[in-house]
Amino acid sequence: MTTTSSMEPARHGSARICRGCWDQMHMPIPIGGPLALPFRAFGITRSKMNPDICTICERSFQYVKKQRQITVDATILFADIRGFTDLSERIEAVQLSEIVSLFQDRCAQAIWAHDGIVNKQMGDGLMAIFNFPIVRNDHAGAAILAALEIQRNCATALNGLTLEALPGRTLGVGVGIHSGQVQIGEFSSFRSDFTAIGGVVNQAARLESQAAAGEILISAETTAKAPALTADAETRMLALKGIEQPVQASVLVKR
Repeated sequence: MTTTSSMEPARHGSARICRGCWDQMHMPIPIGGPLALPFRAFGITRSKMNPDICTICERSFQYVKKQRQITVDATILFADIRGFTDLSERIEAVQLSEIVSLFQDRCAQAIWAHDGIVNKQMGDGLMAIFNFPIVRNDHAGAAILAALEIQRNCATALNGLTLEALPGRTLGVGVGIHSGQVQIGEFSSFRSDFTAIGGVVNQAARLESQAAAGEILISAETTAKAPALTADAETRMLALKGIEQPVQASVLVKR
């Protein structure tokens, strides 16, 4: 298996071997077809983070990388439903659950299609990592393409909901993306699944918090890695919480 270099998304969920184990250890762990059956007996199945990686990648970071933390050049994406807190106070739990499920599903499909993983789900929001454990040299571009697909998918799904609690308004999603060196690993003594921490993660979250419904805010670092995808974007200077200097972001708007 070779590293993905094309901007064309792979068909997610079709991998016969774990792409993460292959990229990180060159170990062919079967996750599809007859050869995967014995592994399932030991709990090795497709991961919920991305169906093209396995639960070894998800839960056995120290086994995969032989250390608790590593530093990786990656792109982090945060997405969140705008106005969700206000909405949650006005509609019933069943309908709220339907909205969250639609959002999480549409986001995951877009992220997986571009080799990212859904690392955290926080109700009406999520965090995705691109370039680990599936190696993607064009991870910045992959994240931007995923964000564009998130906006298209969520607009179609969420606009189809009838919300009497919000007359005249439609739901939207805000997205923030930032690239750079992140620390990935196990940071808890009672959980073995990995996550990413550091300034890059924090800035991606801050960008997402400033994105209006339908907007994708992309840091200058990510923009520099994917100029073709951001050539027509407007720029905006932002004051982000916890960051002293104003931050320049490229703004892509849902079309």
